[in-house]
This record gives sequence, C-alpha cells and structure tokens, in this order.
Amino acid sequence: MNEFMKVANDNAKNGIENKEGGPFGAVIVDKKGNIISNGNNKVLKNNDPTAHAEIVAIREACRKLNTYDLSEYILYTSCEPCPMCLSAAIWANIKTIYYGCTKEDANNIGFRDDIIYDYLKGNNKNLIKLENIDRDECIKTFEKYSKENGTIY
Repeated sequence: MNEFMKVANDNAKNGIENKEGGPFGAVIVDKKGNIISNGNNKVLKNNDPTAHAEIVAIREACRKLNTYDLSEYILYTSCEPCPMCLSAAIWANIKTIYYGCTKEDANNIGFRDDIIYDYLKGNNKNLIKLENIDRDECIKTFEKYSKENGTIY
C-alpha cells in the first residue's frame, strides 16, 4: 500500500473509532514526501457538514503554510472526493489527488454524493431552490471590487 494512502486510511479509521464522522481520511504532502497536514471526517464531532476529511486537511495545510495556494502539494484521500471537496481542492490549486475508494463505493455504504452529481448534470432540479434576486444592488459591490483591484468586469 502507498505510504500516504496508508496514512489517509489510518486517519479514516481513527475518525470512525473516535466517532467523529464517516470513514474518510486525507493527508496533504509536499513533493519531497513530507506530510503537511492530516484530516479525517469530523462532521459529527464539529456538527459541521463541511468538515470532510479533505476540507479538514486543506484548512490545516493552509493554516500551517500561511497560504491559500497549495499548487505545490499533493492530496491523498481514502475516497474519491465529493463535489464539495473536489471544488475545494481546485480552489486551493491542488493539481494531483490520489484516492482509494470510489464515489460508487461511498454510495454503496449510504453516502449520497450521487444526488449532487445528478444536480450538477442538470438533473434533479428539485434538490434545492436556487433563485437570482437583487442583482442590481449586489453587482455594485462587484463593480467596486473590480475598480479597486484593476480586474476586468
């Protein structure tokens, strides 16, 4: 077993043994093989639906490194990232993710990522109400930001 996947899997085991959340673990390493951060699912412990293993590891790495750019780091996770975790990794500029179990494996033990994937494909529009309101006022904040930061709007 890959040494970093073993750490991610051990993080998952520890998380479920401590009743912190689901069976998910992650680890972020640098290109020299140094472990930067560990994470396990802490949804139950923190009463936080966003406290997935990858998010926990990303937050810890960013805090330790004092940056939001993890482009020079690698994420190992015991399961294929859900849409939220995949998005977080993309926002953090992580370029390589290695995963153990698949999203289908997660679905088989009761995790519902499939409804989010379906929604993103344009299906299951009843999952959540998403409605645009008050853009005329909100866009002013964007315009101010754009002007102050020299970005194109």
